Amino acid sequence: MATRAVILLSGGLDSATCLAVARAVGRECHTLSFDYGQRHRGELARARKLSAALGAASHRVVKLDLAAFGGSALTDRAIAVPKGRSLARMAKEIPVTYVPARNLVMLSVATALAETLGATELYIGANAIDYSGYPDCRPPFLRAFERVARAGTKAGVEGRPLRIRAPLLRLSKAAIIRLGTRLGVPYGITQSCYDPIRGRACGLCDSCVLRRRGFEEAGVEDPTPYATRKR
Repeated sequence: MATRAVILLSGGLDSATCLAVARAVGRECHTLSFDYGQRHRGELARARKLSAALGAASHRVVKLDLAAFGGSALTDRAIAVPKGRSLARMAKEIPVTYVPARNLVMLSVATALAETLGATELYIGANAIDYSGYPDCRPPFLRAFERVARAGTKAGVEGRPLRIRAPLLRLSKAAIIRLGTRLGVPYGITQSCYDPIRGRACGLCDSCVLRRRGFEEAGVEDPTPYATRKR
């Protein structure tokens, strides 16, 4: 019987590759997406398509009202999404697109689903390279959460601890794209943009910049329709 795993699937490039990796190592994958008040919620339809295309056993969308707290350009439309930032600046700052405690909340919900399903692994497409700047995508956070899940769940205290898998953690965006291409990820379905314009990627937000650069460095054709040409 295949090991059962819950996969956090946003609809973006990294999480789609993460799902493909889990499938490649024989996991029975149950994908989980969140409607959390994000301005780029078009990613949810893409997550559903990706889950089916990559052979997940089930797909769920959980509604969380993180917009009630605000504090991020992704959940508060009064805060502008940064555009045209340099790679050097991305490397130095935690951007305003950081959503307070997002991964902490989402991993907690995913842990609850994992217990319900009897899953022993939780996959997340966290990446500590390529200038993301997010503290909840870093190894110390993921290790600490794994310890919390072991101590705070019935499965954990009964000797069936949940393992956090972050197979993309130390890969560059180009390496992730090369890996996903080998595994057959349909990147044309994915959405990375934080601020889409009439269904097209803006081309200027941090996520668009890193995505476009990743495809260029990987030597793989970028299937993304951008609203703005590269500067």
